Amino acid sequence: MKTIINTNNAPAPIGPYNQAVAAGGFIFLSGQIALNPANGALVLDDIKTETKQVMDNIKAILTEAGIDFSHVIKTSIFLTDMGNFAHVNEVYGTYFTNDFPARETVQVAGLPKGVNVEITVTAIK
Repeated sequence: MKTIINTNNAPAPIGPYNQAVAAGGFIFLSGQIALNPANGALVLDDIKTETKQVMDNIKAILTEAGIDFSHVIKTSIFLTDMGNFAHVNEVYGTYFTNDFPARETVQVAGLPKGVNVEITVTAIK
């Protein structure tokens, strides 16, 4: 059995998917990009600001699921330019206190809406 998780505090899906799905004690979040949930605008000022918006969107979905970043067990980071890795990593790291999750970071040819970073997470309830 699965439970759909959606919140107005994170961007609405831009396709046929949900913000997150809970199943079998896990929470699977869809990839998040730097869309401001209040107005739907992209936040692309610089890579750090973009990454912060992505992580804030993830935080909102985790909160809706009744958990926080300490429950995250796996993340995937997709970058259009691996040259942004250090800046993304700097912001990303501030959302975790210890016991960092498993992770991979890959460079991709493109991301939705022309963004520079997309992050997805898997958490445990």
